[in-house]
Amino acid sequence: MRIDICTRTLVSSSPSLYTDIMKNPRAFFIFIPVLLLALVSAVFAEEMPFGTERAATAWIIPIEGDIEPAMVTFVRREARRALDEGAQYLIFEVDTFGGRVDSALQITSFIMSIKKAKTIAWVRNSESSMGVSWSAGALIALSCSQIYMANGTSMGAAAPVTIGSDGKTEGTGEKTVAAVRSQIAALAEKNGHPKGIALAMVDYDVELWEVEADGEIKVLTLQDLERMESLRPGQKDAPRTLRRVGIISPKGKLLSLTAGEAYHFGLTRGLADDRVELLDHLEAVMLEESFPSTWDSVISFMVSGPVQGVLILIGLILLFMELQNPGFGIPGTIGIISFVLVFGSSFMLGRVGSLEIILFILGLGLLAVEVFLIPGFGAVGISGIILIGLSLIFSMQDFVIPQFDWEWTLMGRNAIVVCGGLLAAITGIAILALMGPKLKMFNRLTLKTQIDQTASEGGGWHKDGTVEFDYSKLIGKTGKAVTVLRPIGKAEIDGDTFQVETGGSFINVGAEIKVARVQGNTIIVRSV
Repeated sequence: MRIDICTRTLVSSSPSLYTDIMKNPRAFFIFIPVLLLALVSAVFAEEMPFGTERAATAWIIPIEGDIEPAMVTFVRREARRALDEGAQYLIFEVDTFGGRVDSALQITSFIMSIKKAKTIAWVRNSESSMGVSWSAGALIALSCSQIYMANGTSMGAAAPVTIGSDGKTEGTGEKTVAAVRSQIAALAEKNGHPKGIALAMVDYDVELWEVEADGEIKVLTLQDLERMESLRPGQKDAPRTLRRVGIISPKGKLLSLTAGEAYHFGLTRGLADDRVELLDHLEAVMLEESFPSTWDSVISFMVSGPVQGVLILIGLILLFMELQNPGFGIPGTIGIISFVLVFGSSFMLGRVGSLEIILFILGLGLLAVEVFLIPGFGAVGISGIILIGLSLIFSMQDFVIPQFDWEWTLMGRNAIVVCGGLLAAITGIAILALMGPKLKMFNRLTLKTQIDQTASEGGGWHKDGTVEFDYSKLIGKTGKAVTVLRPIGKAEIDGDTFQVETGGSFINVGAEIKVARVQGNTIIVRSV
């Protein structure tokens, strides 16, 4: 279509052009380059009506549900992909009650760093949405250069909170509030949002007023209002007329605004009930929309507290079982996989570095030294457990030394998860040490001594043709410990090696032992 238009334009621009070409062959060779240039321009030109400009492109990135570490990774990845594709607007569809403070601050810092595109926050409302941008969601919305809201939505209540011992939410300390307050004020100042509204959303001590100054509606904190009222006529920033319209948010309350109120007070640029209206406001066309992948959901699940605790429990118990038996088998493999999942999922979120890996390896090394070289369980083993615990705690957060109250709270929560997993693992290890040899399910995981006896020497025949040894014949016999008995290990009795247990006491390698009793296939020994 475009090629036909260009050809007809060239020919019609000179009525005698066609005649001249037919009469003068040399003119044909002059006309050919011009025609080719027109054709190339038509091929590479975008199909749009003449006289119109290129429409801006918009890329939509949803921020839905709880704000957590996996959300940080998703937003960063998709925003960078959108910028690489040339998107001119990054639209963040915000629909959340809030989430972790550290994750919200990371998202806001990233959005603030975007220079190649305009950032838009849109609080949407649909059948599947909640229609809110509260707490961390409000913080993220204020980090965008423009805010739009759908009718029926709300935004606000951005004060950081924590979960108390009774399970109820309660405010954090002043240090945390001060940090978030300064951050939200900086966001409002940079993006031209009303600073008073931002402060009233995060600080209970802020009293917010609607005033009319020189016929213009403004939103001021009580402090700024009283300062303005104290100015004398003629002073800088002194209004000619100033009138208090009414209080918006009293002291002791957090501010939350409906879409209509936010538009009235100048927080939002406009109201958009759907994407079509939003794109019309921006005079843009939609380029693409991001969606969380299955992998994002898996990572979010893997870094949750309960899952991390279970993986720690499984990893420690299975590694202990592997250390108790020669060679390397299924328990050790599964144990390593458990810790790979713990560190790998956190590594995908950018929270694991060389420090965490070094601490974990050192901790395992100290535990190995305690198990194989040093009798008993003392400072070396305890130090190994502490290093492993610290490596796991640090892998769940983005800082090492807490500076704010919310960081201390987060570190405490991570410590509870890790300590819970460690204590459960220690309990499980103790149970396995006492009960493992009595449980048939562990028969394939432990080394059984081949007894070259005949059925006539006191044993009996299994159905599969192997010999069943009569362990009761060992009662009262003496021998020596081949390995450390903690309380399970191996001992040599009458020239054969058996797996034995002490019933709770510790016996060093080479110590004299005596078989006290036999329970089924379990040989109980004591020190001589």
